[in-house]
Amino acid sequence: MAEAVLFNTVGEIAKTLGSLALQEMGLLWGVKGELEKLRGTVSTIQAVLLDAEEQQAKNHAVKDWLGKLKDVIYDADDLLDDFSTEVLRREVMMRNKKAKEVRIFFSKSNQLAHGLKMGHKIKAVRERLDAIAADRIKFHFTERYVETRFEKRERDHTHSFVRQEEVIGREDEKKAIIEIVLDPNMKENVSVIPIVGIGGLGKTTLAQYVYNDEKVKRHFDMQMWVCVSEDFDVKTLVKKILESATNRIPESLEMDLLQNRLRAAIDGKRYLLVLDDVWNENRDKWFSLRKLLAGGLRGSKILITTRSTLVAEIAGTVSPYLLGGLSESNSWDLFKQMAFKDGEEPRNPNLVEIGREIVQKCARVPLAIRTIGSLLFFKNSEADWLYFKNKELFRIVQQDNEIFPILKLSYDHLPSNLKQCFSFCSLFPKDHKINRLLLIKLWIAEGFIHSSDSNKCLEDIGDEYFMHLLWRSFFQDVQEMHQVLVAGNECTIANPDAENVVERTRHVAFDSLDSLWDIPTPLLKAGKLRTFLLPPLSWNLELLSRPWREELEQDKPVYDTLISSFKCLRVLNLSNSNLQRVPNSIGKLKRLRGLRELPEDTRNLTRLRHLELFGCVSLTHMPYGLGKLTSLQTLSLFVLGKKGSSVPEQNVGLGELDGLNELRGRLCIKGLEHLRSSPLEAKAANLKKKQYLTWLFLEWEAEDQHDTDGAIENDELMLENLQPHSNVRYLFISGCPKLQISLSQVLQHLTAADYVTIRDCRELNVIGNEDDDGAQWLRPRRLRSLTIENVPNLVSLPRGLAHLTTLQHLEIMNCPSLTSLPEWIGNLTSLQRLQIVSCPNVVSLPEGMGRLTSLCNLTIAECPHLEERCEYGTGEDWPKIAHVPNFFTLTGASSDPLGTVIRHDALTSSALGPTFHFLFSYSKLFQFF
Repeated sequence: MAEAVLFNTVGEIAKTLGSLALQEMGLLWGVKGELEKLRGTVSTIQAVLLDAEEQQAKNHAVKDWLGKLKDVIYDADDLLDDFSTEVLRREVMMRNKKAKEVRIFFSKSNQLAHGLKMGHKIKAVRERLDAIAADRIKFHFTERYVETRFEKRERDHTHSFVRQEEVIGREDEKKAIIEIVLDPNMKENVSVIPIVGIGGLGKTTLAQYVYNDEKVKRHFDMQMWVCVSEDFDVKTLVKKILESATNRIPESLEMDLLQNRLRAAIDGKRYLLVLDDVWNENRDKWFSLRKLLAGGLRGSKILITTRSTLVAEIAGTVSPYLLGGLSESNSWDLFKQMAFKDGEEPRNPNLVEIGREIVQKCARVPLAIRTIGSLLFFKNSEADWLYFKNKELFRIVQQDNEIFPILKLSYDHLPSNLKQCFSFCSLFPKDHKINRLLLIKLWIAEGFIHSSDSNKCLEDIGDEYFMHLLWRSFFQDVQEMHQVLVAGNECTIANPDAENVVERTRHVAFDSLDSLWDIPTPLLKAGKLRTFLLPPLSWNLELLSRPWREELEQDKPVYDTLISSFKCLRVLNLSNSNLQRVPNSIGKLKRLRGLRELPEDTRNLTRLRHLELFGCVSLTHMPYGLGKLTSLQTLSLFVLGKKGSSVPEQNVGLGELDGLNELRGRLCIKGLEHLRSSPLEAKAANLKKKQYLTWLFLEWEAEDQHDTDGAIENDELMLENLQPHSNVRYLFISGCPKLQISLSQVLQHLTAADYVTIRDCRELNVIGNEDDDGAQWLRPRRLRSLTIENVPNLVSLPRGLAHLTTLQHLEIMNCPSLTSLPEWIGNLTSLQRLQIVSCPNVVSLPEGMGRLTSLCNLTIAECPHLEERCEYGTGEDWPKIAHVPNFFTLTGASSDPLGTVIRHDALTSSALGPTFHFLFSYSKLFQFF
């Protein structure tokens, strides 16, 4: 990971040292001169770093030099992080204009003390860097300031021939590809079929297997094979295709003559062209080549193999064929063929067991199996195999023309910013599912995401990084990549004893912990950790070892020890720990940017971007000063305490949200019943300015049902003052029992809303104004889902709903006063799913149901009269719904005679965030956060 981190980090340090804000702070503290010297040293190192990173693969001394440099660069980065934190703190204080705090902060004694302390630290780091910079001379590095995208590696040229008996376990894949290749019903004259998969899976072998099939040979007038690799030069490719088509090496001709000869050779003929190992992601280059190949007879096919989904998307005319690994049995068959004489299992069962363990490590990748099997063929003893498995298995990456060049080639194509993001993923195990947005937050917290455009959010840039890695199939490649690319101990999945954690470790995640786990000494030595992730262990008195239990019972929380040991943390996961109160010492972690629980001194974490409180059901209030955290992008929960409480901290109001206008994603505001005495305070939340919020939950707790009319009016005023920005897509209103406004008033501002849920609002008047012309209902022009649940006084649906022609899902649940559905429901022509649950007084369906031609799922449950009328085939209302493919009731279903009730709530479904699958080759870790 060193080569990925260093170039980016050094560049950011140089950028930070040149910033005006840091120079002003340096002047204030009297350390500007030291900062300028440090900047000069960093620039000197930056000039040779790219060349050093390339040389380290072949020069151990250079690799050692880079290791030492990395340690100091991390320290310099942490030091400048302290500076940036103080700059941000200064900006917040100046904005808040709290005279006392500003006066203390800018007092002469305070600045002098800070200056002396920071001056010593800067000088120490600079002197260490100076010493390392001086050593660079003996390596004769070349100065370069522009990053080369990757070191070009020549791959052995492939060819079209393969012996069928050498191909193991690809018969099904071959049949599937041949079926596509021979398909005559393609739209285009010349179709492009991509085979996509990671390096070493056997894409080339599969293409050879198809190319040499007798049916394929008979089907095409001519066949051509070209190994493309990295150099997608159109003129060069035309020469290669022409050579394959004519069996003659073309003369050195100009492009115009070459393209004439190519078209003369292939036009009007049904041909098969294989373009093997394509990396080109330039659409213009591909289109330039495709135009020259378009003259083939209808049914011509171009079969390309690539590691990149993006290449397949650019070039393919059909869906790509995604190639997976070998089956377990085929993997073992291939290994036997390579490792044992005559492909026969040895009589030694221990050798077989070791072999199977090695094959499992090869992750079903044929190239890895072939390479390792070939090496083991010459090792005969059980001791040799054991030694190889335990010590040498992943050192084979240093051998030329074997597994390392194949797997590392994809990695080399990445710019350094993507390399470090990908390398960080080694903290997660095979088959681990993680929220994509959460991974991006982790990258940001670690400082991997940077923006040169102040108008572009880091989260959006992180999403672009993720998509680039996804397009290149890197989230399939992890299983192989991290076994060969993440070297050293910087990023570690630790065992309970933390034996593999060293002083240089920066990122650690625990694999598993038993019930008697002690904090191991090696872990405490890694005092510069940036990431600390625990497995899902319930940290309670029974699970802590005796020394820590005694400490906890004496009211000395164990987490104080952990937190005080790691002052450089940027990511801390304390979820699943059953903590009732995070220690105040966490306020000292000024670099912390990702946090899951809420300490009292949260206001000190001025760099915090993500405060995830989802699941903190016992949280009673927010801390004072939360509004100072102007870097916050995520605040999933805001809890209002009871007004007039004897505990001052519980009187924190919505004004803390006023300046947090960078919040995005979801925000839940709970405890709104406490604002009834001061409903105007709701306006202080300034929700109208929070343009990046997409989910908004407004929740009241159930109170005395004998509320006064004044309380009812205050609830209405409160909701009006909580008007969100029009970009909100999901609105959830729950527990406001006396709310009596029209539903159209709730929706009128939500022009971008997709999902709205109204729940537990007992007195909600959804009928609206009799004179309402429906204009307000036209404003939420994107509304797709509406849920009305537990609204006892709902008599009929508001007429304005008829204007919501985009509505796809309508759910009406636990509304006992509802007696019928309106005839105009037939206007909802986009409606796909309708649920009527626990509405016992609805006795029939309107004729308009027959006009709902898009309706796919209808659920009726706990509505006895209606269920009887909708009985399959015989009910009076059955003709109105006979066209619905899936009809579910408690007593029967058109597609399932046993009867099923399906409940789908858009706001409680898996829509909480997209997930993706990591295919990593590590033991199970934990369900992250």
